[in-house]
Amino acid sequence: MAGGLMGKGGRGRRYRPMAEINVTPLVDVMLVLLIIFMVAAPMMTSGVPLDLPRTQASPINQEQEPITISVNPEGKIFIQETEVQLEELVPRLRAISEAQQQGQAAGQPERRIFVRGDRGISYGRIMEVMGNIAAGGFTRVALLAEQPAGAAPAPAAPAQGPRRQR
Repeated sequence: MAGGLMGKGGRGRRYRPMAEINVTPLVDVMLVLLIIFMVAAPMMTSGVPLDLPRTQASPINQEQEPITISVNPEGKIFIQETEVQLEELVPRLRAISEAQQQGQAAGQPERRIFVRGDRGISYGRIMEVMGNIAAGGFTRVALLAEQPAGAAPAPAAPAQGPRRQR
């Protein structure tokens, strides 16, 4: 029992303070936070809304988070969620790459670059962006497409400069 009696008999009964922690409110708060994070996490992936094409290719394993280049239906280019002009794309990627190389150990491969393009955008615009990236010296460039079952986006065709990488 939580509160025992201190003395015997009917007179002078006093209850000791309860020394147990009530964890029910703590569990309630944690469950609410868990639900909030479960709902909010899928919304924090990529902020540029695109209608990706579908593919049967299987996803690849990633050690590092890739850099995502998105081309929206209007043809605007985004690095992650920041809009850039085509002329600024390679210098920004070089700055990101240099910052990453300073913080990593020697011998690690360069970061993969994913190009996402809306289904309705011109294929030429996507190839213009990819060609610009490849001309800038980046070799690990891949296209993203949507999985048929609604799974996470996967690279469809990795390219290394003018040759294809398998």
